Amino acid sequence: MRLWLVRHASPDLAPGICYGAWDVPAVDDASQRTALALAKILPASATLEVSPLQRCTLLAQHLCAMRPDLVSRLNPDLVEMDFGQWEGHAWADIPHQDMQAWTDDFAHYRPGNGESTGSLMTRVARAWDAACARDSDTVWISHAGVIRAAHLLHQGVRQLTRADQWPLEGLDFGQWCTVELPIG
Repeated sequence: MRLWLVRHASPDLAPGICYGAWDVPAVDDASQRTALALAKILPASATLEVSPLQRCTLLAQHLCAMRPDLVSRLNPDLVEMDFGQWEGHAWADIPHQDMQAWTDDFAHYRPGNGESTGSLMTRVARAWDAACARDSDTVWISHAGVIRAAHLLHQGVRQLTRADQWPLEGLDFGQWCTVELPIG
């Protein structure tokens, strides 16, 4: 079985702003283009799980309108990492010592008093384990951090100890990839 990892379309927000769990909208026409491309290739038997944030639900709505055989289900485990008080601020304006504190204790530090990377990994692992137990492909419409966490889980990494373990490469807005799920 495969897990389809789909990143939402570009947010309707200026570049360089921290917006993890902040519920910002996506650009509608970009969401429609992504949905159209996905509608052509997703298997009919796929389970569609969606982050409840509107930039993901918009894409799911467009996709389900084009593919009525797909039924979306909101999954709060697929929400992007919560950056607390950093949300809505420019990354460049976040004090260096706060960024360094996060890097120094990557698994446990809560950026902006939000969520730790360790908590994000635990949440995504729950969704991963549920997807592994299914007998059909699963599609996640989610976020960059969740997708990076899924790639780590695919490699057998369930928790991080250092910032340099976090994948730097990721998907662009409106892009997707698949990974083979372990059976069981």
